[in-house]
Amino acid sequence: QVQLVESGGGLVQPGGSLRLSCAASGSIVSINAMGWYRQAPGKERELVADVNNGGSIDYGSSVKGRFTISRDNAKNTVYLQMNSLKPEDTALYYCRVYARTPRSEWWTQSWGQGTQVTVSS
Repeated sequence: QVQLVESGGGLVQPGGSLRLSCAASGSIVSINAMGWYRQAPGKERELVADVNNGGSIDYGSSVKGRFTISRDNAKNTVYLQMNSLKPEDTALYYCRVYARTPRSEWWTQSWGQGTQVTVSS
């Protein structure tokens, strides 16, 4: 199976910045989409940003212009640069990857454990 390790979360003041990282490991044949979702208590998990293997990027409307997603295919890693953070960005951020392994016939969805981002003064 694919393992995802997220890092970079923490406490930051409004207007500050954080950079999240997610590294995929395991017997990976190929990776298609890599992205970030977030979930606050009592709310549904929502899209933050996603990029597929063709370079097409989708951003959630609330983060456009403030967040930037990028990926390093050689390292099987996806990043999320978060600028101009607001209190409403506070959530648990999850990495999501669609990948193939030697035991998977098609793309298999994997989720990271989540990394907490808290924006507060």
